[in-house]
Amino acid sequence: MPTPSIPVIAIDGPTASGKGTVAQRVAARLGFHYLDSGALYRLTALSALRKGIDLGAEHALAKLAAALPCSFQGEHILLGQEDVTAAIRAEEVGNAASQIAILTPVRKALYGLQLGCRKAPGLVADGRDMGTVIFPHARLKVFLTASAEARAERRYKQLIDKGFSASMDDLLKDLQARDARDSQREVAPLKPAEGANVLDTSDMTADQAVEQVLSWFAVIKN
Repeated sequence: MPTPSIPVIAIDGPTASGKGTVAQRVAARLGFHYLDSGALYRLTALSALRKGIDLGAEHALAKLAAALPCSFQGEHILLGQEDVTAAIRAEEVGNAASQIAILTPVRKALYGLQLGCRKAPGLVADGRDMGTVIFPHARLKVFLTASAEARAERRYKQLIDKGFSASMDDLLKDLQARDARDSQREVAPLKPAEGANVLDTSDMTADQAVEQVLSWFAVIKN
C-alpha cells in the first residue's frame, strides 16, 4: 500500500470543467506526479472499439482494462508503442468511455492501477471519483464545475484546435447526456466528495483556478 504520508490532491468534476488542465498545472507547480484517471477509461474504450468488443460486455471489457498496455510519458499517452494522446480525445471515444465507466468490473479492474500512481513527493489526480472512491483520504479534495454551456464552448475549441470537426449543439447535448449518466450511475456517481472545495470555473481562466487550488493546498499543508 502507498505510504499515507504521501500527499494527494484529488480534483473531480464533469467533462470539460477544466480539471485536466488545472490538475496538470498544479502538479507541475508542486513537482508532483499527475494521474489522468479519465484517460484510463478512454484507453479502455479505444481498445474496445478497435477490437470490436461490445460496450456492454462488462467481463470482456474488465479483462481488457486489467491488461491495458498503457504508459504516460509527460503529456503523451501511449497504448503499447502507439501515441494515442489525440485519438483518445475523439468524441466517439469519450462517449464510449462514459458508457463503460458505469460497469463495476471495469472500475474494479482499474482501481489498483490508479492507487499505484500515488508516489513521492505527491500526486495530483483528476477524474470523477478521485475524492469519493479512489483517494477518500486525499489531503485536498476539489470539485471543479462549470455551466454546460461554458463547458460545451471549451470542448468545441479543444476539438477544433486539435483538428477534429465539431458541432456546438451536438456537444452540448452530449455533455448533458454524459452528466446525467455519470451522476446517476450506481457505482461511484459523479458528485463532490465529503469535505471537497467546490470551484465554479464558468467565468474563470485556468490560471485563476490553479492559483485557487494552490492557495487551498498551502493552507492545508501549513
